[in-house]
Amino acid sequence: MDYSKEVDGKRVHDHVDKTMTSLARCIWVPCPVIIGAGPSGLATAACLKEKGVPSLILERTNCIASLWKLKTYDRLRLHLPKQFCELPLMPFPANFPTYPTKKQFMAYLESYKNHFGLDPVFNKTVVSAEFDHGFWRVKTLGLKQEETEYVSQWLIVATGENAEEVVPQIEGMDGFCGPIVHTSSYKSGRLFRGKAVLVVGCGNSGMEVCLDLCNCNARPSLVVRDSVHVLPQEMLGRSTFGLSMWLLKWFPMRLVDRFLLLVSRFMLGDTEKLGLRRPQLGPLELKNRSGKTPVLDVGTLAKIKSGNIKVFPEIKRLTYHAAEFINGIKENFDVIILATGYKSNVPQWLKETDLFSEKDGLPRKSFPNGWKGECGLYAVGFTKRGLLGASSDAKRIAEDIEHQWKAEPKNFMAFSRSASP
Repeated sequence: MDYSKEVDGKRVHDHVDKTMTSLARCIWVPCPVIIGAGPSGLATAACLKEKGVPSLILERTNCIASLWKLKTYDRLRLHLPKQFCELPLMPFPANFPTYPTKKQFMAYLESYKNHFGLDPVFNKTVVSAEFDHGFWRVKTLGLKQEETEYVSQWLIVATGENAEEVVPQIEGMDGFCGPIVHTSSYKSGRLFRGKAVLVVGCGNSGMEVCLDLCNCNARPSLVVRDSVHVLPQEMLGRSTFGLSMWLLKWFPMRLVDRFLLLVSRFMLGDTEKLGLRRPQLGPLELKNRSGKTPVLDVGTLAKIKSGNIKVFPEIKRLTYHAAEFINGIKENFDVIILATGYKSNVPQWLKETDLFSEKDGLPRKSFPNGWKGECGLYAVGFTKRGLLGASSDAKRIAEDIEHQWKAEPKNFMAFSRSASP
């Protein structure tokens, strides 16, 4: 493989292009290698570049932010106000609404990439990454299954918490006659007009998909398998998230939780009567302990109250055309949509278990201490705090690597000598 031509085609950062050394399919990268061209990877690359440090971004798909672009539904908007979702060093355009649409967010990310001159190498799937003789060896496969190995002093994992779909095993799934799809394949309720659709999962995605189905004249039902906090998206003329952050500056978390639940009860009523049982811990304390995000209601509750969306408990089993629930009720459905979330895929390819847990693929240390491992390994976008957490990680990583970058970097000949038998 003639990598020099590929570098010219991809326009990888000039510093990388000039100093990269290729031996067969082994590429020496004198700067940090970032795995993933989502918001976390882009943010880290921008923060590094602002400090004079180039980077090489490897991305398994053919575009940036592939989860947002390829695996989200059409009506999606940011659930938090734009000021809490902007990446470092570049705010959203002033003319964007408070809650930008999916299309607007993608336009912002494209502008962000172009503004900082970031040029990911696309269609490079990382199959393994391990630390060997003082360097990280990152093995990838291309579209034609060609193998390339990148060698660097630094490895930044930016594949995030949502790299792969979570698909639960439900008794009778194989025998159900209709389609069973994950929300990653769902685009619009227009495809399901007139159909009885069962949505499994009551997080923000599940609730919003139900609303979209309802607005498109489908007949949606919602499976609520666990307790859930549902809060208004806005309280007292402010975003609930923004108000919460402001209150936490002055009051303890439990007191703020009590306030949020009191206002929610006043605005939304008793959600338990709708089949939405609240957890024992308050919404902020639960988020802080487990990372479980409260649902911000954008109109779904009103549809549940009016009977346009039915609520069911956990599924016991599926039959040819129906679902039987643990309360004994059985009902027919045409389609099942799994709003069951995503998970990290890091344990599948990273040969390291100190920074990342083998169990869930997340950093062992909780925020804000999970961004840095040993031997030049970093993690960004695994905070369970969305884009705000990713931005925080990106800034810390850039500052840390900047100090090392100014020192004399290791060179490829040192790697070659140490790797020799």
